[in-house]
Amino acid sequence: MKLGLSLGYQTPWSTPADHLALAQEAERLGVSVVWVAEAYGSDSPSMLAWIAGQTSRIDIGSAVMQIPARTPAATAMTAATIDTFSGGRFRLGLGVSGPQVSEGWHGVRFDKPLARTREYVRIVRQALAREIVTSDSEFYRLPLPDGPGKALKLGFHPLRADIPIYLAAVGPRNLELAGEIADGWLAVFFSPQHAAQQLDRITAGRAKVGKDLTGFDVVPAVPVVVGDDVAECAELVRWYAALYIGGMGSREQNFYNQLAVRMGFGDAAREVQDLYLAKRHQEAAAAVPLEFIDATSLLGPVDRIAARMRDFAAAGVTTLSLTLFGLDRETSLAQLRAAVQAYERAGFAPDRDDPESSDHDGPAGTEREAAR
Repeated sequence: MKLGLSLGYQTPWSTPADHLALAQEAERLGVSVVWVAEAYGSDSPSMLAWIAGQTSRIDIGSAVMQIPARTPAATAMTAATIDTFSGGRFRLGLGVSGPQVSEGWHGVRFDKPLARTREYVRIVRQALAREIVTSDSEFYRLPLPDGPGKALKLGFHPLRADIPIYLAAVGPRNLELAGEIADGWLAVFFSPQHAAQQLDRITAGRAKVGKDLTGFDVVPAVPVVVGDDVAECAELVRWYAALYIGGMGSREQNFYNQLAVRMGFGDAAREVQDLYLAKRHQEAAAAVPLEFIDATSLLGPVDRIAARMRDFAAAGVTTLSLTLFGLDRETSLAQLRAAVQAYERAGFAPDRDDPESSDHDGPAGTEREAAR
């Protein structure tokens, strides 16, 4: 199991310098990949390009680039560009976002998200392979049939045609789609004790294309708070959990709330949502069960977190992506160092090898060096 770092997006209490410092420290510590998110503020490609230019070995990934925010051709151009000038370090994470952001921010109807995602990924792969891009789907018409446009292909030779594509997926059908068309899964609120049913859907998708889970990257973003008292550590995660379970979507369509229900927290999920939508946010946070937070996080002393990391690996996680909850840069850096200590104590080895060996051996490593 590899180790990753999820930086999220810029917030009123973070700065680009904070995120860069964490990314650079993660690289020094041997973390394999750093992920950057977007919602309706800072965008992920800009942050990733900035980090890529000031690191040399750590992989960089979008978690996610929003499907409604860009045409598939624009996404392919961005992915090929960042991957090329980073020396083959880019991982393309995609997601459809939710109805509120898709329709309220991007002006794109949130309809048929699975079919839209399937066609989007097909076009991205076609463009990265420098094939002539065409599409006659109901979502994308390339070229338009009634104008002067013509079918085109990517206008430069990218470093890699097979940039790994990840899907952020929560619901059962989307999980199956991720297994079928993607190289990895970006998970949220992943619990080793409740993961089997999710991985079963991924496995079913892989089987559709004659594959198993070999080489498929299972990447949950997992909150981590290192400290002596588990309950006190959980307090830092409580507001985050309440936001997603209670407020990330409407009452009728909240994928994270539905996930909590499938995990057996139905009564609590309904209470948290009722309170959050009534703008009683503090009460909503207090209503999130400690059992849920602990099941989906890494909390407590280093030795306890090390044991929990082994649980995540045993459940099928291949890249454990840490989400830090430090209140400032120095606290976050200390939490990252403690988490890497737990990772090593659990028996895993960070990627601290010479950049020309280990993960960088062979054709991929040669391409990276040639691009620098």
